[in-house]
Amino acid sequence: MSDSFTEIRRILKSELITATGCTEPIALAYGASCCRKLLGTMPDRIDVECSGNIIKNAKSVTVPNCNGLKGIDTAVAIGTVSGDANAGLELLKNITSNDIASAIEYLQSHSIVISLLESDSKLHFVIRMRAGIHHSLIEIKDVHTRIVRAERDGKSIVSETDFISHDDSISDFMKTISVASIIEYAEQEDAEFLSSAFSTQIKDNWDIATEGLRNNWGTGIGGLIEQYHLGGAFSDIEALAAAASDARMSGCPMPVVINCGSGNQGLTVSVPVVAYARKNSIPEDKLLRALAISNLLALYQKASIGRLSAFCGAVTAATGAGAAITWLADGSLRQIEDTVVNTLAIVSGIICDGAKPSCAGKIAICVNAALIAHSMAMCNSLFSSGDGIVKKNADETISGVGMIASQGMKATDDVILSVMLA
Repeated sequence: MSDSFTEIRRILKSELITATGCTEPIALAYGASCCRKLLGTMPDRIDVECSGNIIKNAKSVTVPNCNGLKGIDTAVAIGTVSGDANAGLELLKNITSNDIASAIEYLQSHSIVISLLESDSKLHFVIRMRAGIHHSLIEIKDVHTRIVRAERDGKSIVSETDFISHDDSISDFMKTISVASIIEYAEQEDAEFLSSAFSTQIKDNWDIATEGLRNNWGTGIGGLIEQYHLGGAFSDIEALAAAASDARMSGCPMPVVINCGSGNQGLTVSVPVVAYARKNSIPEDKLLRALAISNLLALYQKASIGRLSAFCGAVTAATGAGAAITWLADGSLRQIEDTVVNTLAIVSGIICDGAKPSCAGKIAICVNAALIAHSMAMCNSLFSSGDGIVKKNADETISGVGMIASQGMKATDDVILSVMLA
């Protein structure tokens, strides 16, 4: 096995993990649980400093298993009173009614002070707890469970804690690969490894998609697409992707395998691909290789954008899904690359204004664009180099979009947050 294949395996193992609920509030609950563990008792006061993107992504989404409650204070309270720090992003999976009652009681009787953390990192927060003369601190940065500072009574105790996680962020290696090398990997990787990497993603993400349609979670966008055939020939694929997000944003406690730290992105790279494969009776082993393409293409694009930004992650995830569908349809490498370019040319302008029900609509639009891009590519139709942001090939177009998202949209991110908090 080549060194590059070994590194890709490592990245897939670290990135494709299971989360219960939107990852930003769950990260806050995780941090609170760790901080409470360090303190050793229930705190009298909690102070939470959050970067703008944490506030943006945690303020409006429902926290799972919490009776429809939303927000940063809810996530911190439930993590403080009952979260299992050792469970990572699944720490709220087994919350009970007594836990919820305790969290509500804590919110009513104690202060949780939330403030903006000025930071160069989009994903960054600090939680401080105090009980009498004792105090504790947890700082998480760049990755949802990456603890960079842990203190008790002012003393660093990183070496003493069993929940300090390693940095499992996207490797710089992802910035050095290409669309062609991703296809090469997917076509040559051992089938047994691909099964171990993607089987849970297939099951869990499909299950929440069908649940979202069956019980009309949230705004019911998936059901509307299905009922009124809003996506034309691809309505069933778009409906499932939207329904999965609607369920997740509305607090459905079913697990989701994430991509680049995001459940919505994990759903978008997987559900359309699984839906297309099942609709066309494509064998499971070929589906697994297609999921390698979609997941890695999303990670490749996000490597230069970052986990959180003003650029909607559904765009990059849908781009990966569209390319994988072109591969499933036996498209050539050129047609796969054309699908990438076409998708980015159509929907790169969608902003991220946090995690909330409208994410389902954005996912539907992005999947629709990816399927249009796929259909264009299969007919050898391509937006030409020089048309707006389109460059001479897929990799250069991805690089250009990365610059727009990471550099050009910095001010946009600040304005979005100010509008949201006005």
